[in-house]
Amino acid sequence: MKLLAAFIRLIRSVNLLFIAITQLLFQYCIVEPILQKVQAPPVLTTPIFITLIAASVLIAAAGYIINDYFDLNIDLVNKPNKLVVEKIIKRRWAIIWHLMLSGIGVALSAYVAWKTRVWWLIPANIGCVAALWLYSTNFKKKLLSGNVIISLLTAWVILVIGFITHYVVIKRPDLYAQVEASKLLRRTFLYAGFAFIISLIREVVKDMEDINGDARYGCRTMPIVWGINAAKIFTATWLIVLLTAVAIMMAYILPFEWWWAAAYSGLLIIIPLLILLRKLIKAITPADFHTVSTWLKLIMLSGILSMLFFKMYS
Repeated sequence: MKLLAAFIRLIRSVNLLFIAITQLLFQYCIVEPILQKVQAPPVLTTPIFITLIAASVLIAAAGYIINDYFDLNIDLVNKPNKLVVEKIIKRRWAIIWHLMLSGIGVALSAYVAWKTRVWWLIPANIGCVAALWLYSTNFKKKLLSGNVIISLLTAWVILVIGFITHYVVIKRPDLYAQVEASKLLRRTFLYAGFAFIISLIREVVKDMEDINGDARYGCRTMPIVWGINAAKIFTATWLIVLLTAVAIMMAYILPFEWWWAAAYSGLLIIIPLLILLRKLIKAITPADFHTVSTWLKLIMLSGILSMLFFKMYS
């Protein structure tokens, strides 16, 4: 049981559940209503869609494992009590699990590509595996590049579904003439953009939290290169961008009388972001930055759950 619990912690099971929920909500609240409006058949049938989720989750799990594998020394400083690799699970088994999960994830991606004829999905998800490896071995220790890679991969969780659906639609003239493909892309980029920005903010906040261990092992993250105050200004700027974008969205939906959606956005996204901005400015200790990081995860959840309103008002 101890080994199983350690493995579940190693693959960040809560984060994997978050990925699955995000893709489920996007498929059933954003994509399907657009297709159902013109009585078009689903591009991703339920079995194929579940396979795609499994591929995303397994590739992400493999990424978490390889990250902890290469972060062993840094984690000994930053979070010694949460250490799994080498302490509970031997490093060779971590590599084996990484290769197995990555391989299965790519194989499932190939199956989805074969069933949908969206062949670019195979190199795209192989690219995700490679990006996670390069992030763990190299880019994580460099200024901003690692943060951007993880943020792009977070956005890809949403983009992959929107892109597959759009690709299949434009390849079929009978569907393209009926389906509002531009609306699908707008909503895809809306949520992918939200995921990218909030993930970028959280990655820099985590760098501020982990500055002691990162500095000891030669990392060149933003807080180390630019300093904590500059990193705070960077994250605060992106928080303001996010606040502005959500406020614009609220103003856009009000003429359509989406009252509940506007109230939800104000109470569970805008107000928490304002509180978070204040917490970020006051943050000093690693514990403070950990609290900010947790708040960001909760706000991301609130943002993703807002997809339910598109289902409600469709």
